[in-house]
Amino acid sequence: MEKEIIADCLMAFNSAYDALKREMSKIRTGRANPALLDGIRVEYYGTSTPLSQMAAVQIPDARLLVVKPWDKSSLSSIEKAISESDLGITPQNDGEMIRLPIPALTQERRKEYVKLAKNKGEDAKIAIRNARRDANELFKGLQKDGDLSEDDVKKCLEKVQQETDKAIGIVDDVLAKKEKEILEI
Repeated sequence: MEKEIIADCLMAFNSAYDALKREMSKIRTGRANPALLDGIRVEYYGTSTPLSQMAAVQIPDARLLVVKPWDKSSLSSIEKAISESDLGITPQNDGEMIRLPIPALTQERRKEYVKLAKNKGEDAKIAIRNARRDANELFKGLQKDGDLSEDDVKKCLEKVQQETDKAIGIVDDVLAKKEKEILEI
């Protein structure tokens, strides 16, 4: 039972890492990254469709994304969806594809992105702490029911705390790398 609770706690930690990595990939760093377009949905035949299902996204240059739709008739709706998104990138439509030049970030904008990254990191830490709290409560409940001795509960709580410390360390590392990436000129 103890191993299952710890395993569930670790799974919650892993889902927090995955969510953090997804969120970090969406934060602009001044370099072209196809993940920037992951959240964009395009109105296509009356249905809101993810851009990745409608077009190929390529990176021919460090500061350029190229979107090539499989259906040329969807070019204007893709351009409109990109324009309306909060990316801050102006699409350039040439009739065959859309070019997205990634502008260099200003120092002020870099600081905003660092702040955003820190908020996403704090959200991941909160998720990790919540998973720790849930595991601790389960162990204490088992102790109350008489299924675990006080010593066993203490060992389990220490194990959960060690894993929590590791998890928060990993989040801090991811955050530090992203901050360095954002501030890099």
